[in-house]
Amino acid sequence: MTAEMPPKFGFVAIVGRANAGKSTLVNRLVGEKVAIVSPRPQTTRQRIQGIVNRDDAQMVLVDTPGIHKPENALGKQMMNEVRDALEGVDVLCLIVDARDVSPERLGPEDRFVLNYVKRFSGTAFLLLNKVDGLHKEKLLPIIEFYGRQHGFAEIIPISALKGAGIEDLLRTLVKYLPEGEPQFPADQYTDQPQRFLAAEIIREKAILITRQEVPHSIAVLVDSFAEGAKLTRIRATIYVEREGQKGIIIGKGAASLKRIGTDSRLELESLLGTKVFLDLHVKVQPHWRENRAMVSQLDWRQQLGAMSDAEEELDEEQA
Repeated sequence: MTAEMPPKFGFVAIVGRANAGKSTLVNRLVGEKVAIVSPRPQTTRQRIQGIVNRDDAQMVLVDTPGIHKPENALGKQMMNEVRDALEGVDVLCLIVDARDVSPERLGPEDRFVLNYVKRFSGTAFLLLNKVDGLHKEKLLPIIEFYGRQHGFAEIIPISALKGAGIEDLLRTLVKYLPEGEPQFPADQYTDQPQRFLAAEIIREKAILITRQEVPHSIAVLVDSFAEGAKLTRIRATIYVEREGQKGIIIGKGAASLKRIGTDSRLELESLLGTKVFLDLHVKVQPHWRENRAMVSQLDWRQQLGAMSDAEEELDEEQA
């Protein structure tokens, strides 16, 4: 931290519609991959924290699921994640796809998201994403229109994918953060355990490789995670809702499953710094998105809590 100015520390939540670029932005700001990305809507299902370490500040970014009207247990949990993400944050950033908005009126989904943001009582930014390729004469009316909809503290055009406007965004966010000492080590860039990151990477590869409606029906649970100095052994199960979806995941001659495994293993080896032995299985769990117990298992915070409770019970038995 600089000697001239006191350090700053704070939380920034990123919200918006599905596919607005939230996860891409968080990864760009952090400089590491902390959230999986795909062209499929509702890829992010839980709030994910990425940590930005600068000389003048430490900033915790909270990536959130796309704001939507929930239709099942999974959707309800996703919206609960959004609600929980807004508690105690210093700045809320609404990100919108600038190529997909009208400078004259808001569509029902954009209106739903904006009304959600209006309930936040703190500082709010509007981030107009994907502006690369947009002419200034098209962008200015959008800025003016959104400025009339809500009292945003800042409206900043960016390209999360290309990097345009990102440094300006970082500097501006730091100005709005409160003074405070860093709460995380300088080399930490996320609060997620590696076990959860492994499940998310596998899910990302499965989403990218499959088509049709399978992406929404995919869940991944890591059954075992044994990390060694040179080799990490991971056993994971990919869940789908129907037998036909299982066939798509596996593919002809197991080609799709092999590709999912290979792509996942290569990224995990880069992440973990060890060789990875990845054992993947596919199971059918009918209507799991409606199953609250199944949905709760996907929340790594609940998984950690369950593991801690089990360890405490074991300690009590041994005592």
